[in-house]
Amino acid sequence: MEILNKPYSKENLYGGISDLKDTVIEEMTADQAEALSETELKQLKKAVGNAFEEAEKAIIRERILKEHKRPDGRGLEKVRDVWCEIDISPRVHGSGLFTRGETQVLTLATLGTPRDAKELDNLIPTEQKKRYMHHYNFPPFSTGETGRLYTSRREIGHGMLAERALEPMLPDEKDFPYTLRLVSEVMSSNGSSSMASTCGSTLALMDTGVPIKRPVSGVAMGMVKEGDDYVILTDILGMEDHLGDMDFKVTGTTEGITALQMDIKIGGITTEIMSEALEQARRARLHILEIMLEVIDQPRSDIKDHAPRIETIKVPVEKIGAVIGKGGETIREIQDETNTRIEIEDDGTIFIASTDGVGYKAAREKIERLTEEVEVGRIYTGKVVRTTDFGAFVEILPGTDGLVHISQLDTSHVNKVTDVVRTGDEITVMVTNVDNQGRVRLSRQALLEGWTLEEAQAKDGGGKKSSRRGHRH
Repeated sequence: MEILNKPYSKENLYGGISDLKDTVIEEMTADQAEALSETELKQLKKAVGNAFEEAEKAIIRERILKEHKRPDGRGLEKVRDVWCEIDISPRVHGSGLFTRGETQVLTLATLGTPRDAKELDNLIPTEQKKRYMHHYNFPPFSTGETGRLYTSRREIGHGMLAERALEPMLPDEKDFPYTLRLVSEVMSSNGSSSMASTCGSTLALMDTGVPIKRPVSGVAMGMVKEGDDYVILTDILGMEDHLGDMDFKVTGTTEGITALQMDIKIGGITTEIMSEALEQARRARLHILEIMLEVIDQPRSDIKDHAPRIETIKVPVEKIGAVIGKGGETIREIQDETNTRIEIEDDGTIFIASTDGVGYKAAREKIERLTEEVEVGRIYTGKVVRTTDFGAFVEILPGTDGLVHISQLDTSHVNKVTDVVRTGDEITVMVTNVDNQGRVRLSRQALLEGWTLEEAQAKDGGGKKSSRRGHRH
């Protein structure tokens, strides 16, 4: 037969079997074509076709079981040729291309802020959020077909399997406060595309710079069983999945298994069979992982330049309002001025996302200034917001002002406050005291005279610091 002389490929195998099937149907119905009606002839051809498929299944299974000959000529434990690439796309935050035989999957990774996490809508009201999402797409062209693109239960299930496989290896949110979205695009498929998705996703995560605990690989195992005789197959083809008795997917690291999924068509699976399948899968996983690690052996030390950099700072809960501002005016202004994205948690944790260090630094400085506590002995430059007969009130921090008594405005006697300062002027002052009610006492004279804090407190009649709180207006 011509098919036996061709090198293995999915196209050659399926095409050759299809041509053979057509030939058998024509030869076995040719003698009766004239004697039968069109409907009867169609039914006869269908019956011959069904008989051919049954014979095909029996022959392939027998060759595997008795002769250990698989459709593509591999040994029972042989993994198809594997090759990998990373950094495929110049713009996404991470990418990994995994190819095993004629199955190829491209996974693209994107980093987001905590606000991008998916809120789960459960039957029981909860505040649960999902920070890691994995999507799996299986377009018709991956199997050489045409048709509309849509998401079926199969795609959802394969995406969830890859997600479950990688989730235990993700860093804690406290250490890596990003929302992660991975999309696996099946470019070509001839079996085990969900496991290729797992491997490609591991590559994409490491290319992104996600500090995963350990890399994960996966493999699909199959089985042919007749009575007490059975063989276990490593890295099954689509045909072996279709004609075999088991599709057993195993993912894991060098230390153990992270996810399992089994599709079984028969009963009688013993503990010994399962043990053998798991051990065979372990050897295959480690072989595949070894090839993956030749491309990238650990996560990048830093995320890429165009990925958002998220830094966290912690402020007192009572200062959250100062950062947000009236109707969110303050936080919007900070984001616009620094080209950042800022998110605030109820416990005072603030996430600042920026694509460059300059924006992050500027945003952090603004937030720290808004939430800063007044410190006795520290020097501030502030704006005069109000004058009275007895002194001037100077805003030394956003929303926080203190009093410079008329006696502390200059080095000499001052008859009238407005002779020295007016509303809107900027002056530099020293904090000499904060009383128990949060009222701030300031001195300009202390700086002009070069006094120490103790000298300034003595000259101003101030005492020891009793609080770090400032007066908020």
